[in-house]
Amino acid sequence: MPYTAVLLDLDGTLLDTIPDLAHATNAMLADLGLEQLSQETVASLVGKGTKALIASVLARQGKSGGQALQERAQALFRQHYHRFNGLRATLYPGVEQGLRAFARMGLKLAVVTNKPTEFTLPLLERSGLAPYFACVVCGDTCPEQKPQPAPLLHACAQLGAAPGQAVMIGDSINDAQAARAAGITALAVPYGYNHGQGVQNLKVDDIVMSIEAAAQWVSKRRTGQGQAALGSA
Repeated sequence: MPYTAVLLDLDGTLLDTIPDLAHATNAMLADLGLEQLSQETVASLVGKGTKALIASVLARQGKSGGQALQERAQALFRQHYHRFNGLRATLYPGVEQGLRAFARMGLKLAVVTNKPTEFTLPLLERSGLAPYFACVVCGDTCPEQKPQPAPLLHACAQLGAAPGQAVMIGDSINDAQAARAAGITALAVPYGYNHGQGVQNLKVDDIVMSIEAAAQWVSKRRTGQGQAALGSA
């Protein structure tokens, strides 16, 4: 079945957003009188949405209990991240080249992220990526988030593609598990976050070095020139 759609994760796949996330996180911690965290520590906690990020940050500080604290921390983080979102985020090498290549192939593109809509849409606009995508599925679009398959299946439905016609490109186990559960081809990039772990052991169809390399991978298989996926499991 030929590929007609490409689904892409956002943080750690298209954009390095850790500087903004770390800045907002540490501003929140300062407001709460708690110890600051390094960018590397924040990066290791990213991937399951902002609520999970804040819960993990507080747990690191020994403050995991208490709904009132969780709600206050969430409100403070949202306030700060609205100011910092997109200010220091940078595109990874090969992203725009890859997105343009997918477009030339006539493939429909979607972002599928666990980031809430209120942060996702402004970030796509500020980074200049918004025009590439026919569909954006955020962490609050569906009742479930990645690693559940629902967001990916929703994106496929919006793009008019069967799961077998789609490719999911991400940087973490959440992306890999969601793609597997949805019956979607999974590619991983090695430069993202993945909770501080490498992607070599993820159950994906292959590892590609960039979004541009992912476009080449898809192009070869669409034209019948590709070989069997190296990383399938």
